[in-house]
Amino acid sequence: MMQSFIVEHYLNKAIDVYCGGPDIFKGTVEACADNVLTLKKNGKLAHIAIDKIIALWQA
Repeated sequence: MMQSFIVEHYLNKAIDVYCGGPDIFKGTVEACADNVLTLKKNGKLAHIAIDKIIALWQA
């Protein structure tokens, strides 16, 4: 359910993702499949397990 929400509302948009603790992941949503969110920033990819996401918002 979260996967389809991310694809429908945030694909190709810059977002910030909070998974707890002091870190916030930032980047453009490149893909969201197999319960993994892929963000791209400065030519590098970050892969985040969707079930670990607490909050996300458009940057």
